[in-house]
Amino acid sequence: MHKTPEVFALLESLRIGNLADADVADYGDDELWAREPYRDRRLILKTARPFNAETPPKQQVDHFDTPNELFYVRQHMPVPELDARTHQLQVMVRLGEGERRFQFSLGELEQFPSVTVRAALMCAGNRRSEMNAQVKPVKGLSWAGGAISNAVWGGVRLRDVLLHCGLGDVDPTDLHVILTGADVDATGVNFSTSIPLHMALDPTADILLATQMNGTALPLDHGYPLRAVVPGAAAVRSVKWLESITISKEESPSHWHQKDYRSFNASKTWETADFSTAPPIYHLPVTSYVCEPADGEYVPVRDGHVLLRGYAYSGGGAKIVRVDVSSDRGRSWSEAELQTDSAAPRRHYSWTLWSLQLPVQPRQEDVEIWVKATDSNFNTQPETFENIWNIRGILSNAYHRIHIHLKHET
Repeated sequence: MHKTPEVFALLESLRIGNLADADVADYGDDELWAREPYRDRRLILKTARPFNAETPPKQQVDHFDTPNELFYVRQHMPVPELDARTHQLQVMVRLGEGERRFQFSLGELEQFPSVTVRAALMCAGNRRSEMNAQVKPVKGLSWAGGAISNAVWGGVRLRDVLLHCGLGDVDPTDLHVILTGADVDATGVNFSTSIPLHMALDPTADILLATQMNGTALPLDHGYPLRAVVPGAAAVRSVKWLESITISKEESPSHWHQKDYRSFNASKTWETADFSTAPPIYHLPVTSYVCEPADGEYVPVRDGHVLLRGYAYSGGGAKIVRVDVSSDRGRSWSEAELQTDSAAPRRHYSWTLWSLQLPVQPRQEDVEIWVKATDSNFNTQPETFENIWNIRGILSNAYHRIHIHLKHET
């Protein structure tokens, strides 16, 4: 399969999400995309090849657990074709004393205790479009607030598999778990990233080797037949179509791990950023979003109130304890009602849905809404994007603000 230099350059830009506005539907050979799965037409398309799409905002708040067909999709390459009957997971331990190898079919993974974990997965670039619009341009897919969804994942704990492979007596300090998927770019490179070994061995981390999503087999777009689910972390760590796990003294050497999803301050530019010294992003900060009504929408006022609905989320197992809403630019705040999962803080990996009947003045025509969330570590969102701006537009978690028009009953 011949690839022109132009196609290679385009694939390289896609690796770091540089295509914010370009039409990428026609690049490369059609053979790469001939077997892509069907996608629900309600998803909000960001790019067609590779397929990236958001969950519609009002669909987010209509379901605590996002239906599989509406779960947002983040792909880097074409979806690989895998067969659950023959799929094998390779586990390799490379710690200097020679390599040890283990192999598991999906049936053999069933020897480990079966567990379920309710967890939201959020792209680190969720809400990037706001940072881009309110401060200055960044590189990456122009996600609004739809690059997060919630599901109940079923499978076995990664920790149990690693203990079975003899990792229980290993000091995890400075060791890494490299997760490699079966999706391959045009240069033959598999998607890969890594997490620290101490995260994988933490019994409260609930990291899964998942085969189910909301009670059914994983859909093709979400990793069939096997994926990692790393709750509380940026979704990039939850590698889909998982085919190998490597325990190593080094982090993943892949472009996606070494040159992306790392934290920089607001003064760094592409010319001054040193990815080798920037810390990888594992846990995500607290955020919130107004899903209904939409920015600029005309909203009916009933009994002197307008209904607001949205989501809030915090990474690392923190639980949302409060969502506050202001209609007077922060001079006063109303506390929203929360719909939340029963998991305890430190193991609370789900999102929280919130709603509020917000009072408005009788003749008020327009209102600006601010929303912020606070988690169980009592972290709250920054007010603006200016000081958290970064070249990749990730961790975009300032107050969400919308402006709506009021339609009073007559």
